[in-house]
Amino acid sequence: MGITISNISKSYKKVKALQHISFDVKPGELFGLIGPDGAGKTTLFRILTTLLIANEGLATVAGFDVVADYKSIRKNVGYMPGKFSLYQDLTVKENLTFFATIFGTTIEENYDLIKEIYVQIEPFKNRRAGKLSGGMKQKLALCCALIHKPEVLFLDEPTTGVDPVSRKEFWEMLKRLQQKGITILVSTPYMDEAALCDRIALIQDGKILEIDTPQAIVKHYSKPIYNVRAHNMYQLINSLKEYQYNHSVYPFGEYVHYTDKRTSFNPEELKMYLESENLTNIEIKITVATIEDTFMELAKS
Repeated sequence: MGITISNISKSYKKVKALQHISFDVKPGELFGLIGPDGAGKTTLFRILTTLLIANEGLATVAGFDVVADYKSIRKNVGYMPGKFSLYQDLTVKENLTFFATIFGTTIEENYDLIKEIYVQIEPFKNRRAGKLSGGMKQKLALCCALIHKPEVLFLDEPTTGVDPVSRKEFWEMLKRLQQKGITILVSTPYMDEAALCDRIALIQDGKILEIDTPQAIVKHYSKPIYNVRAHNMYQLINSLKEYQYNHSVYPFGEYVHYTDKRTSFNPEELKMYLESENLTNIEIKITVATIEDTFMELAKS
């Protein structure tokens, strides 16, 4: 079973955390909720895992209503919050045994589901959880979220603060879990991880900007984008922002991504302007749009 969200809104006093959120997650889908800190991702996850109640709207998870059937949902979902929340004074094995016991199962009963992950932390099974590295904490938290064999798995920014190698390994694990029929909803602020999902929802200020496959969302970006570089990146950004024809300017790695308001754009004209601003070693070349470009454009409108 998947997830259905209809017109969900949530406010904290004057702050509108979620504003009329609606979308579906198909059974067995790896769905990404993509947005920066404060976009509303964690609030939505807490509503879907029955930790919060929405001000308005309806939602079902694995066929159960998030309010009326909260006990059934808690038995059928796994939740890995953004902050490491296991018992740091317990060992790896003690944490896993504790969470298995809560759900009336044992490590051995569902070992097939977690074994590919657990074998990586088993050498440290007698180490206290608080003494594990970031990547190992992440793997232990995932094992604890899976130990009762959930139908739906919620992962709230699971790779934040984790090294690139562990991030890559984690997403490979998610792909293998998806092959076992588990529906996965993962949130992340990392735009590069969006491309690893089947479909994504871009969220900003509690509103859904767009929902589609990563490939389709990138195709929606119609403006030509240019990589621009010069000897002084700080000055380059300021000069581009002051250029009368700029449509968008923002840093992107070692370059600045630039789009122009005009339908007919001559890079040489821009280069001459930048040279008049005393910039040197100027490089301007066309590039392809990314999910981050699309997000920035949608967030502007």
